[in-house]
Formats: sequence, C-alpha cells, structure tokens
Amino acid sequence: MKALKIEPGKAPERIDIDNELEALQDAVGGYIQVLYPDPHRPVGLICNEEGKLRGLPANRALRDEDGDIYDIVAGNFFLAGIGEDDFIDLPDELVEQFAEQFRQPEVFVNVGGRIIAYPVAEEPVQDGMSY
Repeated sequence: MKALKIEPGKAPERIDIDNELEALQDAVGGYIQVLYPDPHRPVGLICNEEGKLRGLPANRALRDEDGDIYDIVAGNFFLAGIGEDDFIDLPDELVEQFAEQFRQPEVFVNVGGRIIAYPVAEEPVQDGMSY
C-alpha cells in the first residue's frame, strides 16, 4: 500500500508498505495506534502506541483547526488511507496535503508548562554539500 512516512528530523517520504500487522508494527517499532489527524478526510496516522512511554524522539505536533497543539507524536509514523475495514493507499491529493503539513521537522520546548514547537532550520546547501 502507498503511504507517507514521517521520521523525526526528516522530510516526509512516500513509501510502499505491506498492509499486514507485522509490517505496520515494524514500520513504527512496536504496537500500532491509529490517530485521525483530519476529521474531514479518510486518513489514519499510524504510530507506536507506546512511543512516549518508551522515550522515542518527539516527531511532529498535531494541531486542531485553530492551529493549537493538542498532541505530539513520538517516533516514526506514517499516514495511510482508510477503507471500509482496512488501510488503503493514501490518495495523491492527501499525500500532497500531509507532505506539506508535516514538511518541516520540529523541536519542542516546554515554556511555563506550555509546549511550543519550533521548526528545525534546514541546513544550508552549497555546491551540493550539506554543512
């Protein structure tokens, strides 16, 4: 199945993944949990259900319609389409939407009990080399 993979500190990547429990668990490094990041679209965010408990690195913030953070996903996750009773290919228009939404890696800071997400600056590239 075609999905969109998001790893901490990296840009989103289009992947093909087997739609079997073992492959899904391998992709996130443990038991899976499904979140629904957009209530108006048939998409599931598949992540490690114990990611925060296991201390996996903070990856991306999930925001409500006002742009306020309501959760932070820890560890690798991917997005897939939702069918009647199974995951399906993530449609191209949703790949584009979520690739843009999660394009920028983030770092998180606790300021007075409030979590703030800062985009990670992209490394400058000169002559094809990263510095």
